[in-house]
Amino acid sequence: MLKTRSYLLPALLAVVAISAPLTVTAQPLKPHRDGEVIIGFRSSTDEATKQRTLASVGGGIIQLLGTAQERANTRGGMQRVRIAGTVAAALDRLQNNPAVAFVEPNYIMQHTEVSNDSHYTAGTLWGLFGDDSPVCGPSGTTNSFGSDAEEAWAYGATGSKQVYVGVVDEGIQVNHPDLAANIWNNPYDPVDGRDNDGNGYVDDTNGWDFAHKDRTVYDPSDGDMHGTHVSGTIGGVGGNGVGVAGVNWNVTIISAKFFGPQGGSPSDAIDAINYLRDLKARHGLNIVAINNSWGGGFYSSALHTAILRAAKQGILFVAAAGNSGFNNDFFPAYPSNYTTLQPSMIESSAGYEAVVAVAAIDSSGRLASFSNYGASSVDIGAPGVSILSTLGGSSYGSYSGTSMATPHVTGAVALYASAFPSATPQQIRSAILSNAKPTSSLTGRCATGGRLSLSGLFRSLPQPPGSDLPPGSDPTPAPTPNPTPSVPDVAIVSIAVPNPAGIGSTNSISVMVENQGGSRETISVALLPTGGQAGGPQSTTLDAGATATLTFSWKAPTKKQSVTFIGVAPVLKGEKDVFDNLKLATTTVQ
Repeated sequence: MLKTRSYLLPALLAVVAISAPLTVTAQPLKPHRDGEVIIGFRSSTDEATKQRTLASVGGGIIQLLGTAQERANTRGGMQRVRIAGTVAAALDRLQNNPAVAFVEPNYIMQHTEVSNDSHYTAGTLWGLFGDDSPVCGPSGTTNSFGSDAEEAWAYGATGSKQVYVGVVDEGIQVNHPDLAANIWNNPYDPVDGRDNDGNGYVDDTNGWDFAHKDRTVYDPSDGDMHGTHVSGTIGGVGGNGVGVAGVNWNVTIISAKFFGPQGGSPSDAIDAINYLRDLKARHGLNIVAINNSWGGGFYSSALHTAILRAAKQGILFVAAAGNSGFNNDFFPAYPSNYTTLQPSMIESSAGYEAVVAVAAIDSSGRLASFSNYGASSVDIGAPGVSILSTLGGSSYGSYSGTSMATPHVTGAVALYASAFPSATPQQIRSAILSNAKPTSSLTGRCATGGRLSLSGLFRSLPQPPGSDLPPGSDPTPAPTPNPTPSVPDVAIVSIAVPNPAGIGSTNSISVMVENQGGSRETISVALLPTGGQAGGPQSTTLDAGATATLTFSWKAPTKKQSVTFIGVAPVLKGEKDVFDNLKLATTTVQ
């Protein structure tokens, strides 16, 4: 159950593709900051109890996590804490403390890219092209697997400065000639050495650097190429005859830098998300989405809490599915596997799904070899291979990764919000996903089975003078958003193993599963041993409330050892209790 989540369970899961031999090696905690943890206290915990709890691990507060108002009013329900001793020891001591809702490492995150207007007219911005053969745009700007952004432009949808997007990433070169006009300049806090708007950040002109704790969001010594690159895809200035164009020609981008030279941490990502949420609440900025082209670590209730609170402010969370080539249904990749349909340990659900998980495709429509996928946990594909965009140093370059696919979707969200300003976050998300174009490489690999397409979303807009729309275009409105689908719930009840098992022997392992949802559904299960080799995943279809036993073959290792078996069913977005999906059993080989 979420309430009894153990950090040890996911730490055992190796990152292996489901199509590879199903073996798992026991691992230590993923990379994290030594000497500190993140603690979420229960709302009923008084200050004296908090102090005793911190003292039990030699703890001292490094920072309170939340907006300025939340930090002042609650003394930090979530806290980044310095500890004495190891992180593992602190987790063991605190995880069953009744005052503590959750305790977790402060993991180290990494962005999800793989390195590898003049550019638009030269035919190198394939991710923005349409399949119009060509009717929209100049010759050479046709690709059947682009996002069809140029078709949206032809309908007059080029964005609006009244729509804001947060980029939680590296910093952004705010004076890049193809970005400067679309970078936020804070009118509420002039540069005078004072925090004029009381949000806790002094002179936050273009955003804030949460890695270095200062106002300078672009540090050439850090590189800051990645954040600049994704920003160019979201909102590179279009129609200026220079460089590249973004999905939006006009938009307002706010930099929330949390990556430094050594990566980033959940605590800084949480501050970045809270900063953007507070700007919307404090000043009414129309922040419609946050772009999150990064990943790392395991489930974090603290980060989940920040995402939920942003969703309640009407902010969509667009996230890269990851670059490991894995099935996220079986091996969750965060932050894309978070859901706002379910609560964290200290925050209730948002009541709608705000997370959009994005896979990458190449210019031939193939799922990129590096891209993660998941029929339930990944929502849509988008261009993510050899994507040309802005880079630091006022330059341009091509990167590949789900990092590059994600800003195409974020840009689409902002473009739709600019054209249909009364649309709710749910409607924007549903419009984007329901308009996905079926793509064979994504069939069964993402929830929509398709790729991002802006074609058709903007047909209800008045046709601008001189438009080069296709003759006889259908002026029908954008697709009606689909209702949120019902949420399945899968549980692994038990795993039966022989104990002991003979060296090199072949054995049968029984895994009992249960459909805890309200409708008939198909359940898939993988058995992952830390030694020896098990057969591949198995599936069964069960009525609501029914159980079934799946039998796996397992060949024991050829030496004496203890073997742990991990049974895992797909982790579905919105599932009622994701940790029912995991069960452990142990045997001795002798």
